[in-house]
Amino acid sequence: MAEEVNYASVVFKANKQAPPKAKKEEETVYDEVKMKNETTEQTADTDDEKENNKQCHYQKLACCFGILCVILLAGLVAVFVVLGLNATLSGERNQTTLLAEIQNLTNQRNKLSVDNNNLTMERNNLTVELSNLTKENIVLDSNITNLTTRNQDLENQKNNLTQRIQDMETNWNEQNISRAQWSIYTYCIDNDAKQCNSCRKGWLLNQTSCYAVVNPDDRGQKTWEEAREDCRGKNADLSVVLTEKEKDTINYYSWGDTGYWIGLRAEGGKWKWMDGTELAQTSWIGDATEGHCAVSIQGERWSSVSCGDRQRWICIQDALSL
Repeated sequence: MAEEVNYASVVFKANKQAPPKAKKEEETVYDEVKMKNETTEQTADTDDEKENNKQCHYQKLACCFGILCVILLAGLVAVFVVLGLNATLSGERNQTTLLAEIQNLTNQRNKLSVDNNNLTMERNNLTVELSNLTKENIVLDSNITNLTTRNQDLENQKNNLTQRIQDMETNWNEQNISRAQWSIYTYCIDNDAKQCNSCRKGWLLNQTSCYAVVNPDDRGQKTWEEAREDCRGKNADLSVVLTEKEKDTINYYSWGDTGYWIGLRAEGGKWKWMDGTELAQTSWIGDATEGHCAVSIQGERWSSVSCGDRQRWICIQDALSL
C-alpha cells in the first residue's frame, strides 16, 4: 500500500511544463509506471480478491462446517433422544411386562396356595376316612369272628337238634307202641264188658267225643291253667264247643251251680278258643274282659270269671273209632 501511494504521487502531481523530450521521458516513465501501477493494482486487486475469495470460501466452509456440526449435533441429540425415548418406552414396557408377570406369578402362587390348602383338607379327610374304614374293618373282622363262632355254635345246635329229633322220633315210636298197648289195655281190657269201648273207663261218650267231668272238692279245684294241664295229662284238653249240640252237651254235664272250666278265654278284647279261633256265637257269653275265662253253668249261659279263680272242669278228647 505504501508503494501505491508513492506511485500515485509521482504520476498525478507532475504539473510543470518541460521540454518535449523530457515530457516524453516523463510520459514514458508515467506509462511505465502506469502500466506498472496497473499491473500492480491488478495484481493487488487480484490478490485481494483471491484473499477475499479465500476468506469468503473459508467463511463458507466454516459456515458449512458449523452448520454440519450443528446438524450432526442435532442428529446426535435426536438420536440420543430417540434412543432415550426408546429406552424409556422399552423400560416402561419391560416394567409393565415385569409387573404383569409378577402379578401373574402372584396369582399362580395364590392359586397354588389355595390348591395346596384344598389338597391338605382332602388329605385330612381321606386320613379320617381311612381311620374310620380301619375301625370299621376291625369291627367287621370282629363281627366275622363272632359270626363264625356263632355259626359254629348254630352248627353244633343243629347237630344237637338233629340228634334230639332222632331221639324224639325213636321215643315217639316207642310211645306210639306204648300208647297203642295202653289204648288196648284202657279201651278193651280194663272194663267189665271185656270188649273195646269208644271211651275209656269213667269218660262219657257223646257222638264223636269223650268227656271227663272232674268234680273235686273245694281243695282240689284248680285255676283255668291248672285245669288245662290236668286235661293234657289225660291226653285230652279243656272242652271246645263249636255247635249248639255240643253246647247243650256241655251244659248238661255242668252239674251243680258253681260252674266248670271250658277251653274259652278272653284275649285282646275277644273270646278265643285254645287253638286261637274266635268264638263265632257271641250271644253265648257276655263281653270279653282281659284276664277272664269262661265257665259253663247248668241251665244258664256261660259266665265270665277271673282265670285265677278255682273251679271244676270238663275235659274232652276224640272217641276211639271201632
